[in-house]
Amino acid sequence: MSPDSMAPGSVRSAAELNEQIRALWLRSGGTLSARERAEYELLVVEWAAAIRGRVIEAA
Repeated sequence: MSPDSMAPGSVRSAAELNEQIRALWLRSGGTLSARERAEYELLVVEWAAAIRGRVIEAA
């Protein structure tokens, strides 16, 4: 997954992103390649933004 593959303003739920992160770890067998590491980092950043959005809405 590259930054270009994500549409601007695309919003995925934290749960969906969490599932993608888990699937990535399962596919990799617990050891990420450089490409997988980059994908993981993007997913985690997007997941954190989704979590922040939920916290702000709840406030």
